[in-house]
Amino acid sequence: MNNKKIDKMPARLDLTQSITGLILGLFIMGHILLEGSILISNEMMYKVTIMFEGYYFFGETYPGIVSFLAAAIFVIFIVHAAIALRKIPDNYRQHKIMKKHVLGMKHEDTSLWIIQLTTGFIMFFIGSVHLYIMIAEPSNIGPLASSFRVVHEHMGPLYFLLLLSVVSHAFIGLYRLAMKWGFMEGKNTKVSRARFKLLMRSLVVVYILVGSFSLAKYTYIGYTHDYTDVKKYKSKIIDLRAH
Repeated sequence: MNNKKIDKMPARLDLTQSITGLILGLFIMGHILLEGSILISNEMMYKVTIMFEGYYFFGETYPGIVSFLAAAIFVIFIVHAAIALRKIPDNYRQHKIMKKHVLGMKHEDTSLWIIQLTTGFIMFFIGSVHLYIMIAEPSNIGPLASSFRVVHEHMGPLYFLLLLSVVSHAFIGLYRLAMKWGFMEGKNTKVSRARFKLLMRSLVVVYILVGSFSLAKYTYIGYTHDYTDVKKYKSKIIDLRAH
């Protein structure tokens, strides 16, 4: 009889990676749509901003709430990335074997994993910068303050690269989660997988378009608005809501 204990840590780490990935994927879906409120109007974007600052609950804005939420996402992001690192080839020989394997098999799901690996590497750096800014400057969020950061602090190119990376990574990750945990099982797994891939691709296109149009709007605002009245403008929106 084999009394050797089974090591459950790999399974626990896989579960943790799946849960954190799901949380981050859902967060990205909501975040990009809420950022897209700028496409409706500047006022709508400010209403979304002060909602996350607690205005509709407390009657006043508390930017520290945004810092707390961003910090929580940052912690989840770090945990997710740290666990994912154990599956990444860590030397040239392993990278060479992986490349040969991918080119030889020409398997789409394997290629998707390579894309996820690459985008995750990019996100680790740019995403960390973005989240740190949200933690450190929670009151500088809104159509005018954000557009100033995009244009005059030259964050536009980084945000666009982050958009491409995070959308691709998130939806490929959600697809792989559905596959891993059996959501594609049914009468015909092949058909289910094809439908999930179509949904994944469609969502990637839609979210990149929404994010790109939002970034373009921020860029337009950045080049056409005066920034001396940012705080006054925000107060005006709050006053309009109050009355």
